Amino acid sequence: MEPNVERELAALAKMTAGQLRQRYAELFGEPSRSGNRQWLFRRCAWRVQALAEGDLSERARRRARELAQDADLRLRPPQREPVEQASGTVQSAPLSVAQDERLPMPGTVITRDFKGRRHYVKVLPNGFEYEGQYYRSLSSVAKAITGSHWSGYRFFNLTKESR
Repeated sequence: MEPNVERELAALAKMTAGQLRQRYAELFGEPSRSGNRQWLFRRCAWRVQALAEGDLSERARRRARELAQDADLRLRPPQREPVEQASGTVQSAPLSVAQDERLPMPGTVITRDFKGRRHYVKVLPNGFEYEGQYYRSLSSVAKAITGSHWSGYRFFNLTKESR
């Protein structure tokens, strides 16, 4: 590495995040969206070296573009899993979600005696029903009954140890 580049890298290492942002703007011609000092240092150091010693070859750039085009990036998971039918067409089907093994089958009624009163909770496919209200979790049902936070599985005695 040239002495010039070494001096500039040493200077970059001593800069604050604000100074690195300013240097980034000088090197890349646009402001940085990041304020992370380490990231800014690495990007600036790479750019200084690339300007001094040469950038990627055209062959490397071409290969990088090919790889970027081949990438199958998803920002969200698929909503439905395709199912192939006998006719060769594809039809979507809902994804199956694994249910907690401690939880009884939907339709089961869980009972719990608490403070002299018996409470009944019906297990639904996507939640629970207690006194005509829908709850997303067993813990929220336990909180409605007791007024304080409880583990729903522990409150209704559905832990692995109790099985």
